[in-house]
Amino acid sequence: MLILCFIIVAAVPYLLCGINTAIIVTKIKSGEDIRTMGSGNAGLTNTLRTQGKMAALFVLLGDVIKGVISVLLVRLAFKYIGGIDTSVISNGMNYIGFIAGVFAVLGHSFPLYYKFRGGKGVLVTAAVLLTVDWLSAIILIGIFAVIVMITKYVSLGSIIAGSLYPFLVLILGKLRGDPTVVLNFIFGLAIAFLLIFMHRENIKRLKNKTEKKLGEKTNNKLT
Repeated sequence: MLILCFIIVAAVPYLLCGINTAIIVTKIKSGEDIRTMGSGNAGLTNTLRTQGKMAALFVLLGDVIKGVISVLLVRLAFKYIGGIDTSVISNGMNYIGFIAGVFAVLGHSFPLYYKFRGGKGVLVTAAVLLTVDWLSAIILIGIFAVIVMITKYVSLGSIIAGSLYPFLVLILGKLRGDPTVVLNFIFGLAIAFLLIFMHRENIKRLKNKTEKKLGEKTNNKLT
């Protein structure tokens, strides 16, 4: 039965988080593909810039909900099919939530439903981390908010917070005496790598000082 649980930990987050709310909301609102508009990213910031605040709110809620639900479904599968409560740190199975996080980000960024062209996975990562390690999530969200407030660059806040993600998990895991801290760190590194990889164009624009700031207007054509 554990084999089935490990299939679920990969399949459920990937397939569920592959449902891209930015693409769906934009299609409903304007009939367009958001990947052909603004920055071309199927995510919250591009939705805000090209579709407005209400559309962005639906994307925010959708990405957070699917990230949380994907981890909860995995935990339920392990509990009721495998007989293991993966939310308990002491039993050495806490790393399952982080594996779910990797596949959640993979599903969001490379969705099967949309020819493997999705978003960058920031909100999904935050939602997953809130579910598996709420303290780390709160700290990273705070760091992200401060950076965006100071610089007005959402991408920079995402890149820095994402880079700190595995190291914060490692530090807090050590303090808690988490027996799976090394595994959590490794899977955290995988998520951080995915986030940075998905922001590679933003990094180039930040270096060239052509990255758009939060609140800066953009036309709806792909730029």
